[in-house]
Amino acid sequence: MKNYNIGNNVIMKKPHACGTNEWKITRVGVDIKIKCVNCGREIMMDRLEFERKLKKILGDQNEEK
Repeated sequence: MKNYNIGNNVIMKKPHACGTNEWKITRVGVDIKIKCVNCGREIMMDRLEFERKLKKILGDQNEEK
């Protein structure tokens, strides 16, 4: 099981239609809601589908890298 929280930025395997594959997690539960960092589009998917499509967890946007 992966560790991710609300506010984490994640990289998905396939890019969004707007050209970026970076998303921000806005809701965590049975379903996970993510928001495109580039265009602001929000989508919901079930946790299993999200974990299949997830490539990398970047962490909190406010954290120092």
